[in-house]
Amino acid sequence: MLKKWGLVGTITISALLLGACGGESSTNEDANSSTDGEKKVIEMATSADFPPFESRDVEGNFEGFDIDLANYIADELGYELKIQDMKFDGLIGALQTERIDMVLSGMSATDKRKENVDFSTEYNHSGEMFITLKDSDIKTIEDLKGKSLGVQLGTIQEDGAKKIQKETVDFEMKAVDNSNVLIQELLSKKIDVAYMDKAVAQGYIEEQGLAGFDDPTSSSPGMAVAFPKGSELVDQVNEILKEAEENGKLQELKDKWLKEE
Repeated sequence: MLKKWGLVGTITISALLLGACGGESSTNEDANSSTDGEKKVIEMATSADFPPFESRDVEGNFEGFDIDLANYIADELGYELKIQDMKFDGLIGALQTERIDMVLSGMSATDKRKENVDFSTEYNHSGEMFITLKDSDIKTIEDLKGKSLGVQLGTIQEDGAKKIQKETVDFEMKAVDNSNVLIQELLSKKIDVAYMDKAVAQGYIEEQGLAGFDDPTSSSPGMAVAFPKGSELVDQVNEILKEAEENGKLQELKDKWLKEE
């Protein structure tokens, strides 16, 4: 599924990846180079509604922690990066059908997801946070009783909210397609509280003048790069992430995008 980027467009080179010589599988060194010298493309998917990890600037360009990290990974691998924007709950399916090579989208490496895709080592852990209007009387998890709580469909926060709902306090839950819609639901008072990744929540709180508090029950796994099952890229990306930790690149990106005020 890795593709070659030509002047007239992108053409599939699956034959090269499956092994054009003698029917044997090609090595990754073969995948990183092209016989005619053209740089090839690695296809990544994300859900660009999750700042500061992935979003679009005023000109429509992708930006964020995951976008910078993906570009770094692609450069280290010797690929051109091509990004597809999808709904978050469609990302795992895109990997399973091998329409893309990897996902960077603030995705937590849960045991449930590991049944369907492979993950790199974790590169960040934020935790979860509840967001409310500034004048809300919801200050603790106990205050959620009887309230309406919004989550993004297909996220670890949706699973976490169900667990809280079952084990800690009962509330009404509403799932929406993306985090921007979730915040609009809160601002228009269609929900009482939003529940999302802490780093993302802090950005919305500052931008929209909202309030919030940490989830004391949260123990979610960290974020990782996701791949189709059996992808040859997993070990290589793990090595790149290890080097990025050692050479300070990961910390540089965290300072740029995730540093708390």
